[in-house]
Amino acid sequence: MLDLCLMSSEENFSSLGLNEDLIQGIDSMGIQKPTPIQRESIPHILQGKDVLGIAQTGTGKTAAFLLPVIHKIIQDSNRTSVSALIVVPTRELATQIDQAISAYGYFTDISSMPIYGGSDGKVFTQEKHALTTGTDIIVATPGRLNMHINLGYVDFSKLKFLILDEADRMLDMGFQPDIQRIIAQTPDVKQGLLFSATMPDTIFSLSRGFLNDPITINIALSKPPANVTQGAFVVFPNQKIPILVDYLYERKEKTTIVFSSTKTGVINIHSALRKKGIQALMMSSDLEQSEREHSLNEFRNRKCAVLVATDVVSRGIDIKGIDCVINFDVPGDAEDYVHRIGRTGRADAYGEAVTFVVPDDQVKFKKIEMLIQQDVVKLPVAENYGAVPEYNPVMKGNGKPRHGGNGGGGGKRSFKPKYTSKNRGGENKKGA
Repeated sequence: MLDLCLMSSEENFSSLGLNEDLIQGIDSMGIQKPTPIQRESIPHILQGKDVLGIAQTGTGKTAAFLLPVIHKIIQDSNRTSVSALIVVPTRELATQIDQAISAYGYFTDISSMPIYGGSDGKVFTQEKHALTTGTDIIVATPGRLNMHINLGYVDFSKLKFLILDEADRMLDMGFQPDIQRIIAQTPDVKQGLLFSATMPDTIFSLSRGFLNDPITINIALSKPPANVTQGAFVVFPNQKIPILVDYLYERKEKTTIVFSSTKTGVINIHSALRKKGIQALMMSSDLEQSEREHSLNEFRNRKCAVLVATDVVSRGIDIKGIDCVINFDVPGDAEDYVHRIGRTGRADAYGEAVTFVVPDDQVKFKKIEMLIQQDVVKLPVAENYGAVPEYNPVMKGNGKPRHGGNGGGGGKRSFKPKYTSKNRGGENKKGA
């Protein structure tokens, strides 16, 4: 495997050798310069190389594989079978990639179909038709695709491209057996592309199973942008909801994502906010597809300012204009923190990121601070919320309680929280 240096930042899409119809599609979207992952990946994919790409969400990796794959497919005017299969972890990402294919390939004759669970029999029939009549690109979730494979009519014998996107997330979700079965259905000779935000040993093992002498392109994990103000409330578990409610009350006009690490947590937070008069939407894999699409559309269209979600939203879902990200739970993986707060502060806009750190999570949060190489400001907690723990991760979260203050250390405070510490008639004295 070969690690590559960044190419010249002066390159544009035309210089990468892409089809003029594709360039027209890119131009119509207002995209001018390729990102580092695009500059490095596209030439090698055009040359037929297998690629192992490590890049986080927001770096433009979708276009890094879509553009050269579309370019190569439309060169063949006699294609009659599925040319490319893109396997992704979630329905939302499948839909998003399918929409990107339509946008980039607007001036070409490329065809595509998303295949994912949670839909009715009519959609299943449409998916079967796409698989059997030779739609150019299939974008599928592993479970749903295997349902079609089990029925015996899926033929990938002429497949030219197999792409696994968000591979680490798929493995985290337990899809490895499904992925292995899908790979077994594809021909030995094909171009393999694997993209992942992280590179655990399981990804190396997976890549060895279907990539042939791949070019490795590693775009380092970006630090949180300087225009995102980060802060942390060091609290006990029962203080999280009262502080969250006050924080949101003072940001009624702000678009906010509240991240929970569990699906049960999403339900509980959503219920607690609704009881306090704060309108909020929910997003987790437990919801029906129609419910998830409704929540995303309502949130994107600013019909509701608060979305409570699991990490299904932290990667691979493009929602613009997020003002604030709140980590109700400290993410278990330090890199997931970067992905979460990367939802805000995009396109040089100002953003806020706040994390609730309970005693049991202090060591995890310290690992996050070590990853991003900075101490996150510990925000003051008003005395009416009661005693709060010291931030002392060396003691594994067992710091002695103390009364309101800055939670102990953590760097110079860069902004004052806008929420009020009023009790609102005493209703916030107890956690929900």
